[in-house]
Amino acid sequence: MRGHVALFCTVTRYALIEHARNRFALVLVAVFLPLWTSLTYLAMPDTPSPVRLRATGQWLTPPGNELTAISGALNAVTLIAGFMMFAATFERSAFDRRLASAGYPWPHLVLAKVAALALSAAIVSAYATAVTFLPLSPRQPLALFTALFCAALTYGALGVGFGSVLTREVEGMFAIVMTSIIDLALQNPVMSSGADSGLVRLLPSYGAMQTATAAGFSTTFPLWDLGVQLTWFAGATLAVLLVFRHRVRAVPPTDSGDEFSPPYPSHL
Repeated sequence: MRGHVALFCTVTRYALIEHARNRFALVLVAVFLPLWTSLTYLAMPDTPSPVRLRATGQWLTPPGNELTAISGALNAVTLIAGFMMFAATFERSAFDRRLASAGYPWPHLVLAKVAALALSAAIVSAYATAVTFLPLSPRQPLALFTALFCAALTYGALGVGFGSVLTREVEGMFAIVMTSIIDLALQNPVMSSGADSGLVRLLPSYGAMQTATAAGFSTTFPLWDLGVQLTWFAGATLAVLLVFRHRVRAVPPTDSGDEFSPPYPSHL
């Protein structure tokens, strides 16, 4: 058991180092997230926009600019999480395959990515929650953080999937950007007249958007919608696990020793 923990901790540490070296992602967190959230608030009218919480049937009429600010925060968080995980997976895919073929257990590689994603998503979501207090005052900050965190987890898992199946970096970036924009724009009644249609319930961040809306403008905590979002994350993670397992399918190691020393590159 101790050996498995050591393997997991080692590869998780290197995954976190990889994220920390992604300077562009750090710039996105520090600059893009507050800028985009603020711009969506300033650019939109404050006309009340009816939105329904499907879990309770309650209709809310928040100002359109405040609702769009929450949607903008979700958009920023999903883009950043998806980009970070795509970049890490895309750049390290060959290295992960070498580790697996040398005998490194592939479940440890997957769990390390999930752990790095969870930590990164928590940090970005906490910062995004604080940023939303610039234009508005959410009634349930903890519920808003939870919604942002679950959305970041979902898009982080999608980022790993895109990084595992796409062959060019521009393809992955386009896929993440367009998925997030379409996903959240269709759910915002300020931008879409069909925001209350049944179609939006199939979108990746539907549960997070419903939870974030409730957190911002009501005292209701929609556990059902949060469960929907976690289901999306679990489904995306399962699909990514299967794809990742196929891509890094382990070859029996030539060394029969009990201890495995992964061939990390010298610059790590």
